[in-house]
Amino acid sequence: MSLKVGDVISFERSFTKEDIELFTKVSGDEGNHHLTPDEEGRLMVQGLLTATLPTKVGGDHNVMARTMNFEFLRPVFSKDTIICDVEIEQYEKLANNRTAIAASFSCKNQLGKEVLIGGFSGVILPS
Repeated sequence: MSLKVGDVISFERSFTKEDIELFTKVSGDEGNHHLTPDEEGRLMVQGLLTATLPTKVGGDHNVMARTMNFEFLRPVFSKDTIICDVEIEQYEKLANNRTAIAASFSCKNQLGKEVLIGGFSGVILPS
């Protein structure tokens, strides 16, 4: 897929208890709020696990990130479905057969409340 400025890429993901447990093992982020269910039986998703939503665009388009900015607005819990919209703000061919890219993103939960906003920039490596 060829990208252009103004394109919005949207996708969603629901986080499971198993996702959180695996990320806990991989990251070492073992805060009690990630290990102990709340009164509704949910676990809180690690912020950086939530942040894998906008970084998926990088993986899908061979982006080597140079900067990433995340602002975590509210917690995400197991069984939440997060919808992520990534808007391309820069897409510019460079002389070295690479493409500069910059994007902003907004992630909302199933209730339409923003949980994460931010942006990233980098270069798209040739395939």
